[in-house]
Amino acid sequence: MEARLVLTLSCPDTTGIVARIAGFLADAGGWIVEAGYHSDPTTGWFFTRQVVRADSLPYGLDELRERFGAVAAEIGPQARWTVTDATVPKKAVLLVSKEAHCLHDLLGRAATGELPVRIEAVVGNHEPLGGIVRAHGVPFHHVPFPGPSDPRREAGKVAAFEQVRELVDVHEPDAIVLARFMQVLPAHLCERWAGRALNIHHSFLPSFAGARPYHQAHARGVKLIGATCHYVTSDLDAGPIVEQDVTRVDHGDTVEDMVRRGRDIERLVLARGLRWHLEDRVLVEGNKTVVFR
Repeated sequence: MEARLVLTLSCPDTTGIVARIAGFLADAGGWIVEAGYHSDPTTGWFFTRQVVRADSLPYGLDELRERFGAVAAEIGPQARWTVTDATVPKKAVLLVSKEAHCLHDLLGRAATGELPVRIEAVVGNHEPLGGIVRAHGVPFHHVPFPGPSDPRREAGKVAAFEQVRELVDVHEPDAIVLARFMQVLPAHLCERWAGRALNIHHSFLPSFAGARPYHQAHARGVKLIGATCHYVTSDLDAGPIVEQDVTRVDHGDTVEDMVRRGRDIERLVLARGLRWHLEDRVLVEGNKTVVFR
């Protein structure tokens, strides 16, 4: 595939934005191979994602950033923009606990090149998943968290999360993926990793919160189960949604059937959400997202 450069922009909507960007690229000889636009009448914001052939431009990535930055400044002081090289895989760090299904899936997709990502490390609060991680040639770091009966639990969690922060930040990742991490990130990490931390969970919330949600759903006789991938914020499981999906179940399905199908949906939804994030397809405004799929 030829090298491609991706431009994104979000800003208060007004007339002439599309013409200004298209004119800028046309004047440089830019060959646009993909373009997405969205104008939100509720918020009054405009969003776009443009993909340009790198070999059609007379200059490289750094100069394109400089020139496009000037265009964005002309459009308005509130404009948010990025320019990235789509051929350079982005970096990710995975956070895990005991459940392996999402970890297996992401490691496999990365190993086969299906996901445009370099998994720099995996951090787990339990040791058993270390073997599969190391088998993929990825460093695994075990950071134990204190249990509920530990008298120094709060101080221990603070220390554990500080260790996790150090292990993550050393890689300067583009994505921090909570692949069934089962720990609630403290507010300062949510803020530090805002727009980069992705979580996956079942879509029963808020109906069946707490422990054993599939058992609760089975007892209630639900007909749909699903999963949600979202950005992590200090509001638990309430960050901007990137992707969701569902599958049907019926009266003949056992709890085990529902858990298995739920894990399948979680794998797919997390992989899709991570891909779109890595490809700069997700633009966030407030607690909503625009996803140029």
